[in-house]
Amino acid sequence: MKKMFFTLMFLCAVPFVFSQTETKNDIIEKLNGDELTVKILEVGDDVIKFSYPGETVTYTLKKSEIFKIKFGSGRIEVITKPGSASSSPAPATAAAPASAASLTTTTAAERKNKVAILPIIMIRDGQNTSEEITFKIQNEVYNYMSSHTAGKTILDPRTTNAILAKAGINRETVRNYTMDELGDIVGAEYLVEGLVTLDQENQTSTSNTQYNTTTKNDPKKNNTDYNTTKTSTSTTEQNYSTRFNLSIYDDKGNSVFNQQRKSFWDGQNAYRNAMEYLLKRTPLYTK
Repeated sequence: MKKMFFTLMFLCAVPFVFSQTETKNDIIEKLNGDELTVKILEVGDDVIKFSYPGETVTYTLKKSEIFKIKFGSGRIEVITKPGSASSSPAPATAAAPASAASLTTTTAAERKNKVAILPIIMIRDGQNTSEEITFKIQNEVYNYMSSHTAGKTILDPRTTNAILAKAGINRETVRNYTMDELGDIVGAEYLVEGLVTLDQENQTSTSNTQYNTTTKNDPKKNNTDYNTTKTSTSTTEQNYSTRFNLSIYDDKGNSVFNQQRKSFWDGQNAYRNAMEYLLKRTPLYTK
């Protein structure tokens, strides 16, 4: 009877022992809601390497795609916080800057040799101008650099602006982020930033006088009458002092170019002359 009792005890204990020694798998929960049952092999700076249970093939997944990992030990590690936790984002002026970890979207290899042009701000008589002017100057810089930058990919401003908008970044909040964070968000190795200041100066007035003479022949008097009319016009042109500040940073936040140029011209579009002057002197410029 005792022998049978100990035999039953042994058979009950075997499953318990195996359950204690069985290796538990890890679970990757992606930002899109997918869950992967895996075995984590390596956690790198930008990627995570893993294999599926019972397989030897190694797979790689970007950390920017992963929400959190539930390790077999029971530990949970949050990798990337969801970028949009609410369908109705708070106003830009009240939004707190997101952490660099939560905005990580690209790897160094993906950013290599790519250039992004941030919206170019214009301040006229101490006041910000409209976004239309901001985007207009941004596109002018893009068009010029696209023709004079070899070996680099100049990102389309529309794409850059869309990425920034999705991250909740606009021209009022962009200064809450470091250049290395912005480079990571938009996916560029180099970032171009510009500021145009336009201040009214003196006015220039010009006048123009024209004389028109008409003739009329009188056969009866056998003479010619001359009639002269005088026309005067005047125009007044507002002169401006225009300065263009251009800066270029790499994706590590280092400044590679920072210069300011005052335009020789006085019109409202005088910034173009200063803009081209500065762009020709950047390390990215090629003829």
